[in-house]
Amino acid sequence: MSDNNVEKMIIVGSGPAGYTAALYTARANLQPLLFTGNEIGGQVAITYEVENYPGFPDGLTGPELVEKFQQQAEKFGARIEYDWVSEVDFSQHPFVVRTANGEHKAEAVIVTTGATPRKLGVPGEKEYTGFGVSYCGTCDGFFFRGKEVIVVGGGDSAVEEGLFLTKFANKVTVIHRRDELRASKILQDRAFSNPKMEWKWSTVVERINAAGGNGNGTPPKVVSAMLKDLKSGESYDFPTDGVFVFVGHTPNSELFRGQLDIDDAGYIKTDRRYHTSVPGVFAAGEIQDPVFRQVITSAGQGAAAAMQAEKFLGELEAQSYQEVAAEHGPAVLVAM
Repeated sequence: MSDNNVEKMIIVGSGPAGYTAALYTARANLQPLLFTGNEIGGQVAITYEVENYPGFPDGLTGPELVEKFQQQAEKFGARIEYDWVSEVDFSQHPFVVRTANGEHKAEAVIVTTGATPRKLGVPGEKEYTGFGVSYCGTCDGFFFRGKEVIVVGGGDSAVEEGLFLTKFANKVTVIHRRDELRASKILQDRAFSNPKMEWKWSTVVERINAAGGNGNGTPPKVVSAMLKDLKSGESYDFPTDGVFVFVGHTPNSELFRGQLDIDDAGYIKTDRRYHTSVPGVFAAGEIQDPVFRQVITSAGQGAAAAMQAEKFLGELEAQSYQEVAAEHGPAVLVAM
C-alpha cells in the first residue's frame, strides 16, 4: 500500500537503537521520521566519556557520539523531529502516532524509547552524573583504575557490576539499605570471597560531594558521599572516587501499555527478530533488553529491527496489511 499522507517508517526514540534504525531505514530509501522524545540521545548523552564504542580508539564524549549518530542518519535522508510522542494506536493500520505537535500515520513503527536507571534522588547525584556518578560499571569501570568506589544496591545487577569493578578499582564498597543482599546465592558467594569488596549494611546515601568544576576550566570530581546508618541514625562522610548506582531500571514503556505485550518488569516483549505482538511494530534497544544495556548492543538491535521492518514493508508493497499479518502469524515473544 502507499499513501502520500502516510509515513513508511516512524521511529520513536533517539538513543543508539533509534538513530541506528534511522540510519538503516534511510539508506533503504524509506525516509524515516524519528521523534527524539524529551531525552535526546538517551542515557549515552549524559555519559562524560565513551571509550568502548568501536571505531573511536581515543574515545569521545557521549554527546559527541550522539551527534555523530544523528549526522550520519540525516546524511542519508532521515528526518529528525524534536518532538515527543504522547499516544499511539496500533489497533488500526496505518498505525497512528500522536505527538505534541500533531497526528501522524505510519506503515511501520520501531519503538526505541529505552529504559531509565532508577535514581537515588539525593543532592549531587544529577549534578555529578558523568563526573564520578555512574549507572554502568561496564561502561565506566575503566576510568576508576586504582581508585576506590562505592556501589549502591543489593540485587543481582549491583553485585555483578561490583564484581566487575574489582577488575579496576582497588576497593569496592557496597552500600545496601538492608542487612542482607537480594542477589542470587552464587553471586553472593563470589562477592563475599572477593578481597576487594567491602560492605556497609543498613546504610543509605544522603548526598554526593565533589570538588572542582567552579568555572576554572576543570570538571567536577566526586570525592565523597554522605552516608547514614539506618540503625544508629548516624550520618558521616565517606571518601570515594566514584558512586555507581544499581537500584534498578524503569523501561519507558508506559506509552505502549494496552497496545503491545509487555512483561511484568515493563519491558516490551519481542521475538528473536525484534517483532512485537503487533505485526509491523518492532522494538529495539533497552526498551526490550534488560540484560546487556550497552551502546553497541542497542545500536546492533536497532540495525536488526530496521532490517526486519524493511522486509515487512517490502511484503506490504504487494499485499494488504491483513494478508501480511496473517502470513507472519503470532510472534513467539520472549522477555530477555
